[in-house]
Amino acid sequence: MTDPAAVRKARGAFFTPAAITAYLAAWAVRAATDRVLEPSCGEASFLLAAAERLRVLGTPVDRLPGQLHGVEIHAASAHRAARALAGHGLRADIAVADFFDCAPAPGFDAVIGNPPYVRYQNFSGPARARAQCAALAGGVRLTGLSSSWAAFTIHASRFLRPAGRLAIVLPGELLTVNYAAEVRRFLLRRFARLRLVLFDTRAFPGVLEEVVLLLAEGQGGASHFELFQAGSPDALPAQDAPAWTEHRVEGGTKWTPALIAADALSLYRRLAEGPGFAPLLDWGETWLGAVTGNNAFFALGRDEAARLGLSGEDLLEISPPGSRHLRGLVFDRRAWEKLAADGAACFLFDPAGEGSAAVRRRIEAGRRRRVHTAYKCRVRTPWWRVPVGEVPDLLLTYMDQDRPRLLANAARVRVLNSLYGVSLRPGLRRLGRELLPLALLNSFSLLGAEMVGRSYGGGLLKLEPGEADTLPLPAPATLLAAAPALRGVRAAVVAALAAGDDAGATALVDRVVLSGQLGLGDEQIGALRLARDLLSQRRRGRGRQRAGN
Repeated sequence: MTDPAAVRKARGAFFTPAAITAYLAAWAVRAATDRVLEPSCGEASFLLAAAERLRVLGTPVDRLPGQLHGVEIHAASAHRAARALAGHGLRADIAVADFFDCAPAPGFDAVIGNPPYVRYQNFSGPARARAQCAALAGGVRLTGLSSSWAAFTIHASRFLRPAGRLAIVLPGELLTVNYAAEVRRFLLRRFARLRLVLFDTRAFPGVLEEVVLLLAEGQGGASHFELFQAGSPDALPAQDAPAWTEHRVEGGTKWTPALIAADALSLYRRLAEGPGFAPLLDWGETWLGAVTGNNAFFALGRDEAARLGLSGEDLLEISPPGSRHLRGLVFDRRAWEKLAADGAACFLFDPAGEGSAAVRRRIEAGRRRRVHTAYKCRVRTPWWRVPVGEVPDLLLTYMDQDRPRLLANAARVRVLNSLYGVSLRPGLRRLGRELLPLALLNSFSLLGAEMVGRSYGGGLLKLEPGEADTLPLPAPATLLAAAPALRGVRAAVVAALAAGDDAGATALVDRVVLSGQLGLGDEQIGALRLARDLLSQRRRGRGRQRAGN
């Protein structure tokens, strides 16, 4: 009897389709004498595939127990694995143990399998500590956001002979998330050749996580990886198939570019390296808004502030927490006043001192509510004074379903940490305030947001601070030259956005920036749009499927 699906999911165990186990075993097992390890062997699907491969290569059945090895933390699964092998007249050496407790013995020719996938939220306590220690022993320090597969991949590699082969199923996060940067660096450093297989459809029935097959071999120094995009597990490539595409990479940089078509990637790189575009950092400084430690206490609506008797000198005007109210191209005074009238928390408690009775009452109320014990409050003096940055020129949303939004801060308000503020360089302030929010809507910059950002929970696109700095925007000279034409289409763009027609708004901006200034043809612009749509749909599709899981 197998475990219920919910129990398997809790420990990160997802059983692998036979087409994938056979493919990985056939790639990794190459000689009749090969020794094979399946860590986290579950019910021996990879061991069975390896046994079949060894028999095809001429290995006598009586020698298989010395060549087939498995590790499984779940005793019942280990027993079922042994029974499954016995049902085929086979035996293997299967240890019941936590794989992270197993000391690496680099004597295997092939390590194959499907590591457990436990998200960082559920991967904690002693289990996480053992995993991080195992990764550190392999020379890799993983962040607290790492899921279980990351450490597993590093630890598994240490069981290989120098020229051995690693053939495993990993989540698509390997290519795209920041916490996997150290894993990507490790793979390039450890192996001489890396190949990845991606799927157009879900490879695992009933499993919603996108997967990639990793084929790694040889001793160290890879400068690139090769990629094959398969339609399904039944369309896996031969090793000599001509459709493998090469992608050169550096260090832990994201491998997201491998997900888009070669012509679009070539054009993207040409534009990114050319003079027409520049990173947001060239325009100015991007910074995270103020961290209050307790928004419910510090952020106030107009009526609540009046009820508390707080005066204007005790308050700062802010963009309310969150970013749903930030649409269009400008956040102006009228929009802010409407939010304030509707009861939004448009004011920050920010007294100069404890002089007034109303301020003293508010501070005492915070103490009673133990607001001062929150980490961000207790590490500042006084605890009730929030360090607020300057008034930014632009407001940048950094967690969005479709795209980041850049708005001119015409309301001249401060921001909390649900937004980034952008302070433009003095010589670029006027031009940037007026036209950068409009210019961001071009297809190249929108593709750039997908390339430099990352997929977050629910399929959101998130820009970390360092990623926001690299967001590609029209360079100052490009924007200055395009300014008259952009002003000419501004009203039409605003109308399209208000009608929910983002594609129409982008087409208008593309006509000015990409076609008019950079001379791109319709086919080239179409390639950029298609690449952006592919990455966006892939990200949001994963989010919808996770939500339904």
